[in-house]
Amino acid sequence: MGKIAFVFPGQGAQYIGMGKDFYEREAVSKEIFDMAGEVTGMDIPALCFEENDKLNITEYTQIAMVATEVAILKALEEKGFRPDVTAGLSLGEYSAMVSAGVMSSEEAFKVVRKRGIYMQEAVPTGGAMAAVLALDSKVIEEVLENTEGIVSIANYNCPGQIVITGQEDAVARAGEVLKEKGAKRVLPLKVSGPFHSPMLKEAGERLSKELLNVQLMDFTIPYVANLTADYVTGTEHIRELLEKQISSPVKWQQSVERMIEDGVDIFVEIGPGKTLSSFVKKINRDVTVVNIDKYEDLDKAVEVLTNAGK
Repeated sequence: MGKIAFVFPGQGAQYIGMGKDFYEREAVSKEIFDMAGEVTGMDIPALCFEENDKLNITEYTQIAMVATEVAILKALEEKGFRPDVTAGLSLGEYSAMVSAGVMSSEEAFKVVRKRGIYMQEAVPTGGAMAAVLALDSKVIEEVLENTEGIVSIANYNCPGQIVITGQEDAVARAGEVLKEKGAKRVLPLKVSGPFHSPMLKEAGERLSKELLNVQLMDFTIPYVANLTADYVTGTEHIRELLEKQISSPVKWQQSVERMIEDGVDIFVEIGPGKTLSSFVKKINRDVTVVNIDKYEDLDKAVEVLTNAGK
């Protein structure tokens, strides 16, 4: 029998109204949204459900995304389902840790709220990100090493899609060379800063002090870390992983490959959108992928998991 992974998307998948149907129809989901509000002193349901100008601002996006993901996760857990392993892209790593049992929802909401603020405040002017399509990672790495200025890989998303990050002029220079080297396209991303760049190291250092106050618990299942693309089963290095994650590449493709290598053949994406579902299918078309974004998606996921014998 194969294994099941729950995976959680990162910043960028958010939209007004996310999670509202779960809030209205699942008591446990409502409890999670309300708890997130109590812990942060914010009206999280209003932030997620009502038209506003804040949802796409990093310091608000992050807590809204994790609250939504955990609310959907708890609705699925109420149906009696647990994964064999879990992982999240960037911000989604915090939801993965809640799923893994190593961090409580309350602790996750506290630290994610701080993470969003620190990243927002640390964002330097002149930062940029761009998606590089259809070019080998080794070629990209070589070009970046020889580009003047600060530019590096932010995300190894899937075959044919790598995101670069850094100083705006350096990203632009690298982009021109990458197109000459055969990149199908280099698409500038609409982001508020050079995320997963060494330029955000200060935010990670500030976060590390907050992480000292976070209570970590024994794992119920392992999770796969962005920084290493490997399993984490003990708490001793988690704070260091989370600190460095902010300014280091997200090894998502490698993480998915690692889980598949370990026998995972069903991936359940929990949270807004279908970004990770798309990435996973590009990494390996033979695995089963299901996403839970809307309430009606829950029944389909339950059917898939029930048929899998989990």
